[in-house]
Amino acid sequence: MKVKRIVANVETQDITKATCFYKDLLGLDQLMNQGWIATYGSNEKMNIQISFATQGGSQTSTPDLSIEVDDLDDALNLMKEAGIPIEYGPAEEPWGVRRFYVKDPFGKLINILSHQ
Repeated sequence: MKVKRIVANVETQDITKATCFYKDLLGLDQLMNQGWIATYGSNEKMNIQISFATQGGSQTSTPDLSIEVDDLDDALNLMKEAGIPIEYGPAEEPWGVRRFYVKDPFGKLINILSHQ
């Protein structure tokens, strides 16, 4: 048996709020919309990972999701232009990533990162 995919499910009463953050700001494609569930993703080849943590590193809160981007400065500017408060960072971490935290429209803490 092989794991083929891991999907994060976020409970909400208004799935339309995902469009601005995950599609417009982060550039994900809407892959499916059944009215009660909308899925966003990318055709980029990705590794399957699931992390378990006692904290988020550097004594930060543990994020609900980590999203790696190719241009952290661009992602940071898009969040600021959209008026989304930066919860942490940007910071260069000793384990080789540069990152910042924001909250998505559902209150989930999102770790947006790029490997250095």
